[in-house]
Amino acid sequence: MDDKRAASDKGPEATRRRILASAEKIFGERGFDGASVRQIALAADVPVALVNYHFVSKEGLYRAIFELRTPTIVDQRVAGLNLAKMESDPTRRLELVVKALIVPMIHLRNTEKNASFARILAREISDPSAKNREIITELFDPVARLMLDAITDVLPDRTMEEVHWAYHVMLGAMVYIMSDAGRIYRLSGGRCDPDDENATATHMVALLVAALEHGKMPARKY
Repeated sequence: MDDKRAASDKGPEATRRRILASAEKIFGERGFDGASVRQIALAADVPVALVNYHFVSKEGLYRAIFELRTPTIVDQRVAGLNLAKMESDPTRRLELVVKALIVPMIHLRNTEKNASFARILAREISDPSAKNREIITELFDPVARLMLDAITDVLPDRTMEEVHWAYHVMLGAMVYIMSDAGRIYRLSGGRCDPDDENATATHMVALLVAALEHGKMPARKY
C-alpha cells in the first residue's frame, strides 16, 4: 500500500496537481499578469518545460484552475436552485436562492482553508482584459442566467434592471468576503471569521435576503 501511495505521489497526475496547487496560490497572490510560469514552476519544484507540457501556456494553466474549481460550484448552485423551486413560501424560497449563490463558495474556502480561488475569481471578474480569455463567459454565465431567472421568479414585481443589480450586489458581497485576507477578523476583534462556514453563511444570507426583500426602487415622482 505504501509503495502504491508513493508511486501515485510521484506520477504525472500528482505532478499536475502540484503545479495546479502552486499556480492557484501564486495567481491568487499576484494576479494573472503578475504571475509567471517560472515562479509557478519554482513553487511546484518542477522544470518550466513540465508546466508547458501539461498546460501548454500560462493561460492554459490559468484556465485549468477554473476548470478544476468551477464544475463543483456550478453543480452545487444548480442543485440549490432546484431545491428552491420546490419551496412554496416566498421568503424561504428567496433564502434558498441566495444560499445557492453564496454557500458553494463559502464551502470551497472552508474546505481548502485558503481564499486563493476567490481572489482569482474577483480579479477575473474585474480585469478589463478578462473578456479576451472568456473564462467567466464560458464557465459562469450559464448558471448566472439560471440565477437571474430564479430571482425574477421569486420577486415577480421587480424590473429586469432591479434583478440584475440585485444579482451583482450579491455577487460582489460574496467575492469580497471570500477573498478577505483578514480585515473583518481584525476589525471585529476576532468575532467575525470568514473561515467559520456556518456563521459566515448565516450572516450573509440574512443580510442579502433582507436587501432583496426591501430593495425595490421607489416609484419616480414626476
